[in-house]
Amino acid sequence: MRRLKSLWFSLVVMLAPLPAEAALKVGQMAPDFTAPATLGGKEFTFSLSQALKQGPVVVYFYPAAFTKGCTVEAHEFAAAMPDFKASGASVIGVSADSIQTLDKFSVSECQSKFPVASDASRAIMSSYDAKVPLLGFAKRTSYVIGQDGKLRFAYSDMDPEGHVSGTLAAVRKLKN
Repeated sequence: MRRLKSLWFSLVVMLAPLPAEAALKVGQMAPDFTAPATLGGKEFTFSLSQALKQGPVVVYFYPAAFTKGCTVEAHEFAAAMPDFKASGASVIGVSADSIQTLDKFSVSECQSKFPVASDASRAIMSSYDAKVPLLGFAKRTSYVIGQDGKLRFAYSDMDPEGHVSGTLAAVRKLKN
């Protein structure tokens, strides 16, 4: 058991510092999805196509709720929500965590400012090429999707630094 944990940790450490280009390219259509989601601990069904009717959508994938990097990223997105809203955009975080775990994460770490969705089957992260091969959790990948359903920004890096600033800059560019 100890050896397995050591091997898993070694794989994560090897993958973490490598910035990886998101495989979905700017300009292509974003895969539509619906998923169980929660905002402030209140569950609902999130629909990307419905959210796009209101404005651009930031879809960000993260490995696991309550881990160090994911907590930092959630706090940064929560702090930036007034700026995203002022630019007419919404944000949804996606992970493989259960909806019960995300109920708590949405309140404590997302500060009830934006929803998070459960992709327990990993189908959404697979369609967005945001799944770490063999390990089954999400790559830290952020996309900005324009109201036309096309990807306008894509960024993938296991370091949470740069995801919020990059998506916010892309959203602001859409507004101009």
